Amino acid sequence: MTTRSPHVPRIDLRSDTVTRPSAAMREAMAGAEVGDDVLDGDPTLAALQDRVADLLGVEAALWTPTGCMANAIALMHHLTRGDRFLAPVGAHVLEAELGTSAWLAGGLPAPLEHDGGPGRPTPAAVTRAAGTAGPYFGLRTRLLCLENTHNGAGGAVTPAGEHRALVAAAHDAGLAVHLDGARIWHAAAALDVPVSELAAGADTVSVCLSKGLGAPVGSVVAGSAAFVAEAWRLRKMLGGGIRQGGVLGAAGLVALDQRKDLLDDHRRAIRLAEGLQALGWPVRTPDTNIILVPTAEPTALVSALADAGVAAVPFGPGVRFVTHRDVDDMMIETTLDRAAALPVPS
Repeated sequence: MTTRSPHVPRIDLRSDTVTRPSAAMREAMAGAEVGDDVLDGDPTLAALQDRVADLLGVEAALWTPTGCMANAIALMHHLTRGDRFLAPVGAHVLEAELGTSAWLAGGLPAPLEHDGGPGRPTPAAVTRAAGTAGPYFGLRTRLLCLENTHNGAGGAVTPAGEHRALVAAAHDAGLAVHLDGARIWHAAAALDVPVSELAAGADTVSVCLSKGLGAPVGSVVAGSAAFVAEAWRLRKMLGGGIRQGGVLGAAGLVALDQRKDLLDDHRRAIRLAEGLQALGWPVRTPDTNIILVPTAEPTALVSALADAGVAAVPFGPGVRFVTHRDVDDMMIETTLDRAAALPVPS
């Protein structure tokens, strides 16, 4: 096993949430215009919300402290207790939000296989799963949750045309659509399309400002003006009423200005994947900034990487690396040098 010298800096590839605020972001936070958002609104948060709504092509948006809260608000809006909802296998709302879809929103999840490609079902699968109205004591399917990019599928992208077809199938079956777009910025960058094309038709959308974009905290949930009016109440119900939130909103505005940097994350992820492939590691070339390494011994691999000075996380049946704005080209090459000293995962 390789032992890392204490003088060799660790390369942190666990997530694109480990980034540190840039000097420009800290300056914007320090100088933010603020107000009491619970009482009469915060001007900087209002500016952020308007900008996100404009980017997504929807009427209104609301800042939330976390993506889990943003998704919970949307599901609480769409579902009543005992309603069934559909989501792709491995979706964040199914696997990584502590069951709030059932606990808080009262929904019964129904996973959909990825029969349309990594991270996405086909419209036909949505239609079949939605079913038809049955007796009063049968399950009522009310909602389709999509995720773009799909974290569990390795940052897999759903193209705009496929997104529209899935939304159409859901609406034709009488379902509402919520899009978990935590990393939608990555999808838009990879496809070179406006973010609004990837949110088109969805009834509600959540986006993250920390995953990849570099804000220290914050997500936004968006949709119609009527939805956002209710979302204010739901956010307060969940403990998300905030006061001088403009300090954090200012970071979000700077984060949105950093979207152009995401292609560098993609380029570095491809370089890392191709370098690992050359070493014999069983990885595929990623769509965006997430690389999955399948292995029967994820804990052992994470431990060996840690000893070599590379931080990764166990993820499903393997290990995950995520490139981000705090990892430069030299760090990728150093990661490959350190990986070369390790046994090939199996």
